[in-house]
Amino acid sequence: MNKFIMSTMLILLSCFAATAQTTDIQIQVLSENEAVIGANIYLESDKKSAVTDAEGKAQFSNVSNGKQTIIISYLGFETLKKTIQIPAQSVFIFHLETTENELEEVVLQTSRTSRTVRKIPTRIEFINSEELEEKATMNPTNISMVLRESTGIQMQQTSLSSGNSNIKIQGLDGRYTQLLRDGFPLYSGFSSGLSIMQIPPLDLQQFEIIKGSSSTLYGGGAIAGLVNMVSKTPDEEPDLDIMLTQTHALGSTANVFYSKRNQKFGTTLYGSAHYQKAYDPEDDDFSNLPQTKSISFNPKFFYYPSEKTTFWLGVNGTYDDRIGGDMTKIKSQQNGIHQYTEDNVSKRLSSQAVYKTQLDSLSNFNIKNSISYFDRSLQVPDFNFSGKQINTFTEVSYERANAKTD
Repeated sequence: MNKFIMSTMLILLSCFAATAQTTDIQIQVLSENEAVIGANIYLESDKKSAVTDAEGKAQFSNVSNGKQTIIISYLGFETLKKTIQIPAQSVFIFHLETTENELEEVVLQTSRTSRTVRKIPTRIEFINSEELEEKATMNPTNISMVLRESTGIQMQQTSLSSGNSNIKIQGLDGRYTQLLRDGFPLYSGFSSGLSIMQIPPLDLQQFEIIKGSSSTLYGGGAIAGLVNMVSKTPDEEPDLDIMLTQTHALGSTANVFYSKRNQKFGTTLYGSAHYQKAYDPEDDDFSNLPQTKSISFNPKFFYYPSEKTTFWLGVNGTYDDRIGGDMTKIKSQQNGIHQYTEDNVSKRLSSQAVYKTQLDSLSNFNIKNSISYFDRSLQVPDFNFSGKQINTFTEVSYERANAKTD
């Protein structure tokens, strides 16, 4: 009998001790003194979780006494991890801090200033690298796909035989739209006629488009607007892109891009080759797409003498041969009936050199120079054209930003 009573007492004492080792607690989550609804709370030791209610509160029952590691997380707030002591108290209040999502810095070259977008008097449209990659997958041979889908811009085909196109902004003729590459007017004069079809988009980082006159900055060629193509720059992480494309219209394209940078030096290497057979899907004996052979290369070398100074040197070259028109003449030369073709052969070679340094937090100094050579020949029945163009561009600029003036 005595043994039975002792056993019963031991069982009751053990149950009481087990009950005494757990506690009910309440946790409230706030942010700037406002309740955070739907925050996730997790107790690591007991492996218990709960979600805060409309008042930012969550209840936990039978929580083990002692030290508990608590994790509070919610989208848009930094995850909080704390250690609490139980049963020192039964109500806990925690404050979450919002997460700051930092956007990448975007530097626009077309305005030649470092003012914010709000203070720029002209409207600049920006096309980022993600959209460029999407369009490059659809058309890796030239930039026409990128520009065609931008509002206010029209691609005007100037020759059915060679497939040449011009950019029309706000309805003005293509000769009033200025094309820039890294801020250089490399496609001016009579060389602009074939430029759109000879610029592949794979090594471009962003597009900057001004729809409206920029003739005060870039001359009469920018009355309608301008398009600035900014090339990719090297990062410490090496980047290698290889794209091979075959179209149902008998076109083959190969693109290779590589970039790498260390503390003092960097390089980007780009090469592209494109071959398009004469394509006549309607079988009317006249080409819808000309026979095209095109090669492009664009190596650049960067030097970083300090954190505030950059010097880079680049070479851009393109060879393009396109012939369109009568399919019989393209394949087996002319005869008495089949005579008309348009044959364009162009060679483009240009160099770019840029030195830029940040003098202090308010001012910077830039020097840039380019030398461009363009050779084009055009042959149609009873007409031959041949021309060469050499031009150079040099710019020296000093910029200083104050509170109200630049």
